[in-house]
Amino acid sequence: MLDKMVCPVRRFKRGLKPRSNLLVLSPRHKWLAAIFILFFCMLGPGALYPEKKDEQLKNDGKKMVNKNRGDEKMEKAKWLSEEEGEYLLGLARKTIKNRLFNLEDPQIEWKDIPEIFQKRFGTFVTINIEGNLRGCIGHIIPREPLIEGIKENAINAAFRDPRFPSLTKEEFDRIEIEISILTPPKKLPYTDAKDLLKKLRPGIDGLIIKKGSYEATFLPQVWEQLPKKEEFLSHLCLKAGLSADSWKTEKLQVSIYQVQAFEEEK
Repeated sequence: MLDKMVCPVRRFKRGLKPRSNLLVLSPRHKWLAAIFILFFCMLGPGALYPEKKDEQLKNDGKKMVNKNRGDEKMEKAKWLSEEEGEYLLGLARKTIKNRLFNLEDPQIEWKDIPEIFQKRFGTFVTINIEGNLRGCIGHIIPREPLIEGIKENAINAAFRDPRFPSLTKEEFDRIEIEISILTPPKKLPYTDAKDLLKKLRPGIDGLIIKKGSYEATFLPQVWEQLPKKEEFLSHLCLKAGLSADSWKTEKLQVSIYQVQAFEEEK
């Protein structure tokens, strides 16, 4: 561990002195030493020990909880690792902080970005404060590389959710961020309301309903607040602008998807 590694102290026996040639510098070496000291003072220790981008992003966030919400038959190799999820959580927090405090948001260096972050996924970013929703926006259909989707939706959730005012500086330290990476949606065929209820899988599937121009989705995480299937569907219909019992009385287009979610520990 670095904090326990120290340079050994050189000890001399009484009556003996260190050899003088260890302390004498030639004129040329004195000149080089002067340049080095000036360079060090101007740039600071960061010039010798540059910080790693990954570490900056991790340390700027909170502890992470990884939640896989999907079918057990899904190919687990497609899930992100905990380290990748932690990186994206830190990126979301850093992106919000940069916008909120007018800090420079560095450009993405694509040659340094892992391949998984360059693939296209649907993404959502959710912001909570003390367990209460403060913003949630995302894309169901993949539109951009994963890393860009997280950055864009972090900004959208913090400042562009029409249900809430923009996040303030005073709130920043209190927010808890959750990111969701979505699988491509699949249509869910059903015959009637009873059959639809039978096919729903609470806690596993996110749901998309559509009727003409009316459309809405609930992430799988919403099952925690609405564990009853009937209640889940009624609230989703209301969110779409339909009547609460539309899922009973009308034929809706229904699709399902799963997510891998990473959230900051409360």
